[in-house]
Amino acid sequence: MLVDSHCHIDFPDFAEGIDGLLTHMAEAGVSHALCVSVSLERFPGVLGLAERHANVYASVGVHPDHEDAREPSVAELVELARHPRIVAIGETGLDYYRSAREAVEWQRQRFRVHIRAARAAGKPLIIHTRNAAEDTLAIMAEEGAEEAGGVMHCFTESLTVARRAMEMGFYISFSGIVTFKNAGELREVARAVPMERLLVETDAPYLAPVPHRGKRNEPAYVRHVAEEIAQVRGVTLEALAEASTENFFRLFDNAAR
Repeated sequence: MLVDSHCHIDFPDFAEGIDGLLTHMAEAGVSHALCVSVSLERFPGVLGLAERHANVYASVGVHPDHEDAREPSVAELVELARHPRIVAIGETGLDYYRSAREAVEWQRQRFRVHIRAARAAGKPLIIHTRNAAEDTLAIMAEEGAEEAGGVMHCFTESLTVARRAMEMGFYISFSGIVTFKNAGELREVARAVPMERLLVETDAPYLAPVPHRGKRNEPAYVRHVAEEIAQVRGVTLEALAEASTENFFRLFDNAAR
């Protein structure tokens, strides 16, 4: 069985409900999904999904690209993370894609708050980095992120960046991007990351993998991500699924199977 380690099935894209998504997951051999928080405003919906569905887990955090979102405090994140269905802090990190580095000190401060909360709560981090790898790794090191551990989600960086994150105890998660025609370098990273450090995800509703590219993504499609990585690595889908699922439950160790 597979696990979708990162999705946003609370988003309006899934307004019709998730019963159909859960059915599709079962049909595709996907047993569990982690619904990841992007703001405190949306958090109740994220948590509600996890409370209603035994195979859906939740995180708490504020996405680095949501400038207008309410800022969390360390104490608030720690308190919200006490809920037994919350398995991680995030997603958090840095995103310089739309803004110059000089304009987003608020992102770096928000990231530091999340790392401090993860350390205090004893929950792993879900880290987003885009056009900001060096600053992301520097802040992780400065704030002692290795004490919390976590995952570099939707990874698109170099093998060097992956190795530096893994040295801090982090896992590397690959999304549907790894199936794209122009993602040859990323496939080489997916080949090189040790099997015991690898996760798979959809980031649904975004980044649908081939053969669904351009459509709304959903957790069932994580199977295509796993199939691509298995092919690249020269292993069976079953072996890739077993390893990535074991990694998920090792990292998010309060997620009951």
